[in-house]
Amino acid sequence: MELAEAKQKFIEAWGKLGSEWGINRTMAQVHALLLISPEAMTTEEIMESLSISRGNANMTLRDLIGWGLVEKQHKAGERKEYFYADKDTWNIARQVAKERKKRELDPVLKVLDELSKVKGDTADLEYKTFNKSVTDINRLAKNVDKTLETMLKAEENWFWGSIFKIFK
Repeated sequence: MELAEAKQKFIEAWGKLGSEWGINRTMAQVHALLLISPEAMTTEEIMESLSISRGNANMTLRDLIGWGLVEKQHKAGERKEYFYADKDTWNIARQVAKERKKRELDPVLKVLDELSKVKGDTADLEYKTFNKSVTDINRLAKNVDKTLETMLKAEENWFWGSIFKIFK
């Protein structure tokens, strides 16, 4: 397989993976392109490489910057903006986890905390079933939250070493 074909295959695969994680496919493809690019790219270069419109490119780049996955750079003497993606996969994983936690887990934790305060007759089977389900899900969500917090603060070697100790 030639490099150009391999790059295209990576961009497509990363796009599919991104959409599985709840990230727009184009957003993941732009991120993939910037991941495998040795130099920062302009909006025009991204548009041309992926055959996307300027509006789509601009919106996607803004979203990637918002997720903390891409940085905007300026080159001295040039008016164009350049975009660069961090190549460190641990940083990428932590940033995606941080954003997903903020957008998905934190709101659920807030609702579960609210629901766990619902009062009812402990003899009522409907209340007992509701309360047990909410309590169990809340405990699981809080454990996931603690794990994500540990991941966000940890160095890669320590984190994986700790995880693999659990499964020995």
